[in-house]
Amino acid sequence: MATPQVRVTGRLSTWDDARGFGFISRASGRDIFVHISAFPADEHRPALGDELSFVVEPMPDGRSRAAFVRFADGARPLASGGHSGVVEHSGPRERLRLRIDFAGVLAILSVVAFVVLVFVVSVVFGLPPWVPSLYIAASIGCFVIYAVDKISAVRGRWRVRESTLILLGLVGGWPGAVIAQQLFRHKTRKAAFRTMFWVSVVINVVVFAILTASPLSHLLTPA
Repeated sequence: MATPQVRVTGRLSTWDDARGFGFISRASGRDIFVHISAFPADEHRPALGDELSFVVEPMPDGRSRAAFVRFADGARPLASGGHSGVVEHSGPRERLRLRIDFAGVLAILSVVAFVVLVFVVSVVFGLPPWVPSLYIAASIGCFVIYAVDKISAVRGRWRVRESTLILLGLVGGWPGAVIAQQLFRHKTRKAAFRTMFWVSVVINVVVFAILTASPLSHLLTPA
């Protein structure tokens, strides 16, 4: 049986909302690192000065971070990461899942619509096999990279640049990126990134439409 962990209190003294991490000041001991993934998933983002309670969790590199974070006013639910041994009751354990919300549904529907579009274009215009193959390969690659980046974010390790994620989506990996975003709840909160990502999706789809349903379609077929 796991040894129960004692909850510690502190105040959020440093916070980089764009990057999703900061530090909590404690009455005793050094400030401790905290990542956005340790907060309740269904509430608004933390802010400087928030009073928090948390469990100190060791990281692989020997440092410590805050886990199972809850807001001290008790108005927000505890984020459960699937660990055991916390003294206070944390409610049902969270499992990796597709959280059904309006934006998420629209994102998944966009992928479904694009798959249908590719199928129709393939039947009507005779789309070369390498085009859907490119989208499939790029999407698989994007999905894996998002998964790795999510793990790195949770563990406080090196991250993939956002510009790289945007570029991978632009060249055809965006369907896999959308699925990964919803499945891992990764890169779904930062408004600036989401805007750039969907702009890249629109550009990709427009280019696809121009090259497949116009006189320029011959460019897709090798001479």
